[in-house]
Amino acid sequence: MAARQLRPALVVAGAALVVACGGGSGASSGTGDEAAGTTGATEAPATTDGAPADDSPASTAPTTEAPGPHVRERPVWLGTRVLTTAPGEPPPATPAELDPRVLATVDVLPPPADGGFHSTVRPVPADVVARSTWHEGCPVGLDDLRYVTVSFRGFDERAHTGELIVHRRAAEPITRAFAELFEQRFPIEDLHVTSADELGAPDTGDGNASAGFVCRATRGASSWSQHAYGLAVDINPFQNPYTRDGVVIPGLASSYLDRSIERPGMVRAGDAVTGAFAAIGWEWGGTWSEPDLMHFSATGR
Repeated sequence: MAARQLRPALVVAGAALVVACGGGSGASSGTGDEAAGTTGATEAPATTDGAPADDSPASTAPTTEAPGPHVRERPVWLGTRVLTTAPGEPPPATPAELDPRVLATVDVLPPPADGGFHSTVRPVPADVVARSTWHEGCPVGLDDLRYVTVSFRGFDERAHTGELIVHRRAAEPITRAFAELFEQRFPIEDLHVTSADELGAPDTGDGNASAGFVCRATRGASSWSQHAYGLAVDINPFQNPYTRDGVVIPGLASSYLDRSIERPGMVRAGDAVTGAFAAIGWEWGGTWSEPDLMHFSATGR
């Protein structure tokens, strides 16, 4: 998992951004137990590697429809109740308020004014570095990372702006993958840069922040996660949990282990999400012997 649960203060559009997450949890959002590997990456054209931010809209048509009636209000307890499940105990049941989980996105970056797809790629700004998990001991330097913003559609059916840090050679392919998800109207609850506070916060098991770079080891191992190289992305962790030896991540997402019930935000074999990442050469953790349904990586680990 990319991080634990935390719900920091939100910032309105146009103000300085602080870390926030749409699901009450930090990037726990995130990743499961993918095996760590080397720093191989998908090459991006030189024109996008370190280029100035490009805010020009893509060809995706704007959307103006109102939020769908299925969106639920965010539970007031989201991100506040620390899990107490002891090792060996069965995972807790998914709360009724989160089954299905169809919560509106909380904007922390200005949403696209025209409702269309926009993306930017640039070196990671100092203020973003300061609120990320990067530090001198990470396996990749800042020169090899890029700060990417992309439009995404929420469960509220509106266009929003998300952010993530990825390896410089993966930046352009990642924008293409998210452009396809936007075009296919795949819903994402939250997409933001994971903070160090989130990474170490108490586990509430209800996080749903999609994320890219997180400087951490593989769960249960000393080797680096592919997230620590900027070569992995998690999508809707709550709808697409990771499980190993009876442990479910996020901890309250056990209902979503039943993949026979199709619910919004789920990643499935052959769908728009697996297709978008396959098109850029990234592999899905959902095919592993111990599936990590949220996880996509450039190395297959």
